Formats: sequence, C-alpha cells, structure tokens
Amino acid sequence: MKPVSEHAVGMWIPIEPSLESVLARLEALSLEPTFAMQRQIALGRALRPYADYAQTLPLAPFPEEVALATLYLYADYYPEDGQLSLIEQLRDVITVHVPEEERAWLDPLHHSNMDLLEILSIDIQNTEGGLALRSLGDGQAIRAASGGFARGFKPGQVLLTRLLRRPGHPSPDRAVFAGTAVTLSASMARSVYQATNEWRRELEAESGSFDLGQWEEFAKRYGHILLWNLAQARLGALLEAESGIRYHTTTGEPFLYALTLYDHHEFRFLADGLCQMEGLQVEPPVPGVRPDRQGRQAEMTDSVRSWVQRGNGSTGPASPVVARLTLTPTQLVVECDSRERLDGLKHLLASTFGYSLHFRGESTAVPPHELPEVDVAAEDVTPLTIVVTAEEEHRLLSAFLESVYLEWADQPSPGLGGQTPRHAMGRPDGRARVAALINQLERDDLGRRRIGKPGYDYNRLRAHVGL
Repeated sequence: MKPVSEHAVGMWIPIEPSLESVLARLEALSLEPTFAMQRQIALGRALRPYADYAQTLPLAPFPEEVALATLYLYADYYPEDGQLSLIEQLRDVITVHVPEEERAWLDPLHHSNMDLLEILSIDIQNTEGGLALRSLGDGQAIRAASGGFARGFKPGQVLLTRLLRRPGHPSPDRAVFAGTAVTLSASMARSVYQATNEWRRELEAESGSFDLGQWEEFAKRYGHILLWNLAQARLGALLEAESGIRYHTTTGEPFLYALTLYDHHEFRFLADGLCQMEGLQVEPPVPGVRPDRQGRQAEMTDSVRSWVQRGNGSTGPASPVVARLTLTPTQLVVECDSRERLDGLKHLLASTFGYSLHFRGESTAVPPHELPEVDVAAEDVTPLTIVVTAEEEHRLLSAFLESVYLEWADQPSPGLGGQTPRHAMGRPDGRARVAALINQLERDDLGRRRIGKPGYDYNRLRAHVGL
C-alpha cells in the first residue's frame, strides 16, 4: 500500500512573542549534547505507537502530534539520568539572562498538562476568552484566547491540546494555547478518553495507589498516553475506512476481485445443484459469444453456464451483481465483491457439493490503492469508491491464474481421472486427453470471459508436460 494521505486536522495557533522565546530556549536546551539522548527517549515514548506501526503500515504522526510530544518533553518529562528537567534548567540554572516577561511563562508551562477539551461555544471577536471549553477528564470549564484560527472550529468538536494559564490574569479560568491543537470529532475524542481512563484505572489497580484520582495530576504525569490512544484511534479509523472501500469497474458495476477456482468433472450434477441454490439467479447466456464490458466479443463454449447474486438480496436486473459463479466443463470459478461474501459462498459450496469440487486456488487481495484519507475531526465519513481499470483488472487476473497454474502439471486432475497431467502423458491416450484439457482451459480462460483478453499463456502448460 502507498503512504496514507490525511486531511489537515490540526491547527497552528499564534502565540505571544515572549512565550515563543521561552519555547525556543527550551528547544535549544533539549538539543544540547548532554540532553540529546533524553530528548530522544521522551519523543520516542510519546510517539511510540507510530514506531510500532512502521513495521506494517506507513502511518505517520500529524505534525501537530509531534508538536504536542515536544511540549511533553519541555513541560512534563523528567530525565532518566538524573538531570534537571528543561524548565528547571531554564528557571534555576543561571547561565544566561532570561527577561522577566519570558520568565513569567515558566510556572504556567510547568503546571500545564495535555488535555481533551470540548468546544462549547466560539466568539471570534473576543480575543481574550472567546473559546469556552470543558475538559473531558474532570469537566472543568475554561476560557481560552480566540482569534481568526478559531474559524476552523465547531462546537461539539474536541481539541487535544495544552493550555497555559495567562500569567497575572485576575481570572483563574483564562488561558492561552501553547501553539498547537489536534481537532477531533466527539466520537473519536470519547474513544481516546475512554481508552486513556481505562489505562489509568489499570495502573491504579496494579500499583495499589490512587494518587492519580485527580485528572490534572494524571494528565501531567501520563499525558503521553493521550497521544498513544490518539494513534490507536487513528489506526482504527483507518482500518474501518479501508474495509469500507468499494471497488467498481469503469462502467460503475461492483468489481469482483475476490476469486476462488475449483476443478471438477461433474458438470451436470453441479449445474443442477447451482440451479436449486437459494439466492442465485441463472445468468442468461448470449448465444456463441458474450460481450465484455468494453464491448469486445469473447468466445464462449456452449457448455459454460453462470449464476449471479445481486446486491441487497434483490432479484431485479437493475440490481448490481455482487457475485458470479461460472461453471465450465472442467472448472467452477467464484467471483465476489468482498472477502466476506466469498467466504460465505465457499462454505455453501462445500456443504452442498463436498468432494465434487477440488480447490485449486483463491485470491482476496484488493486492487492496489493509496490508503484512504481519514478526517479525525469529522463524524460522518463517506465510503470511498475506487474505479479499477481494465488494465489493472487484467494484471490481477493474470496474477491469480499464475498462482493457480504454477504446479498444475503435477497436481491430480479430475478431468484426467485423478492422474496428474505429467503422469497422464505417459499413457497411450494420455497425450490427446491432456492436450484437449489444456485447450478447454484456454477457451474458458477467466480473463477472456471478463475483459476479452487471455489472462494466462497456456503454452506454458503445454511446455510443462512436453506438448
């Protein structure tokens, strides 16, 4: 899969120059050679899930998540090697002069914590306290400085962010943003909070200590768990969006990418059974030929029959075909629009026909595509539809048939009385029977039926057995 493409869900929020200078000083201290290893440990801890996902998924943190992890380094992290924290170094170690207007931000930053804050109301004109917020953790109300950046917010959304109490302000509930926020939908924020709170309860139960009962105390010490659970929620939303993708052909029909192929030698028995199978409709044959979806004519043998299953349990011809079973004199091919539907039909066929069907191979790989975009700030996500071209369909069919016929010459064939093609070639009449079988497979080729173009070079089978 290609790297994920995400909507911009974060917000970069202007901060006062004195606070910006303080953050710049903390950044410089964190990059000092004596602290560089601790910086790496802190950021690695805050963003650890993404390092785990990197083995299987190209899922990267939002830039805003990295910024929040960096604020965790500045304000919450205590070095493991006994050094002072970054704020303590800047506040207590006198090596450079820090102006008083900058020093005033150190205590608010030191006592701040990461939090999930629900947006109650927005007043863009009130730049000092125009955002009314409420913590999901303890329900505490707080008002934050507003401005043009708040136009992207909506009441009901939740911000994963860090607020600082404004130094010297007479109202204790007035705060400013520390420069960034991640905007989450209400449902995703609840998921992040519930997972974090569950982790908190487990920690208290394991330690036998309930000193984390205050949300602010917990969020101060373990705020990075909010980032962990945001990463987990993003992964869950991505997997849900991926599973919801619908693949269509260029004509708008469901693309039947999930395939299974069986060998058989009981055409009439299978045909009668499929006619009686509930939920399947006989697909009317076109005499002699059947056009593919590009309008080209594909040769068909008279003995090829097919049954279809239509969407939503409908039987009307206007309903989309979501599964097709094609029976030839030597094979049964099952084509479906999803792995789940294919599994259901496979179980039904196995219970109905048993050993009359000889499994030869299957493919449930979806067509290659970029990972879907996931907007973590949106409640309603529209399922993604991907159009599969004829060229890509041919490539997928060819790969499937390649896997099916890879060891065909040395596998028992029902059409040869259970002998392998290679062994049958040693009998007096075997050469003609093997040649006729390959000819039959070539005429009924899956690619030829679907797009009018052979999906496999059957001369390779002839070469394998010495024809």
